[in-house]
Amino acid sequence: MSDLSKVTAVILAGGLGTRLRKVVSDRPKVMAEINGKPFLYYLLDQLVDASIEKIVISTGYMGHLIEETVGSSYKKLQVDYSPEEIPLGTAGALKLAGRAVDTEQCLVMNGDSYTEFNLNSLLLSHEQQTANITILIKNIDDTSCFGSIQMNEENEIIEFIEKKHTEESGLINAGVYLINRSVLEKISKKTPCSLEYDFFPNMIGKGIYGYETRSKFIDIGIPESYAIAKTFFEKKPVSV
Repeated sequence: MSDLSKVTAVILAGGLGTRLRKVVSDRPKVMAEINGKPFLYYLLDQLVDASIEKIVISTGYMGHLIEETVGSSYKKLQVDYSPEEIPLGTAGALKLAGRAVDTEQCLVMNGDSYTEFNLNSLLLSHEQQTANITILIKNIDDTSCFGSIQMNEENEIIEFIEKKHTEESGLINAGVYLINRSVLEKISKKTPCSLEYDFFPNMIGKGIYGYETRSKFIDIGIPESYAIAKTFFEKKPVSV
């Protein structure tokens, strides 16, 4: 079993949530309720189950609601916050949150998607590949809303492909990343700066790999997928 004491989790929860605004308008999207519980709690429970001990929540839009609701701890998790004063983009927000990370690796999770995965297996793959970044990926039937990823036979990522308007199957970024803390310094200081469009493509050929999961995945960032989240999580009771 891998040493999870070397991992701090970071949840990127600072997005404006504009696509979801017409159905969730009074709170950040990570606090959107599903079966009576904030979506964030599903992510936090996933981290508790994975034996993570410390988490940094990167906040932005209406971030005070997250701090007021969660506080400084959640079950066995120590919770810290990294508030953005201005929108920094996903990479900029991670760079800022990285100041609170004092472990060798950080497990980064998008605040609007949930993917089932085994953290021990992800960490083992990351270490075996001597990777700087390992992106959790998933094969889906329609990549048109996400864009897609191409890897070589060694699972090294060789290309990020922009969204297409046609339905095509392929590998997508599932919104979970294992990143060496030292690599966070390579993120550009420009703002806003995106992980998906700026940082990750710039790391091709510099130790960026994919790790495929065949488990369940949902992105709640649009009203259509948010509407099916209730069914998705029905078998995942969350206690406060």
